[in-house]
Amino acid sequence: MTVKYAHLRGYDPAAHTATLEINSGSRAYLEDVKVARNIAADEMVNGRGLVVVFLEEHNARTAVVVAVFT
Repeated sequence: MTVKYAHLRGYDPAAHTATLEINSGSRAYLEDVKVARNIAADEMVNGRGLVVVFLEEHNARTAVVVAVFT
């Protein structure tokens, strides 16, 4: 399991998924990342900081947004 810091770049409230930019040396964007159900849709504001957990380090399909912060 790996924990990463990211910024929100888009949010789909119907699917409760996010497009995010991982903070690393490269500008890596991930789309359709699941968002934990305990995070309210109104908290998903573009540019907001995110904590993302990857259950498998090199498999983006296992990523989940678990927290938001400013």
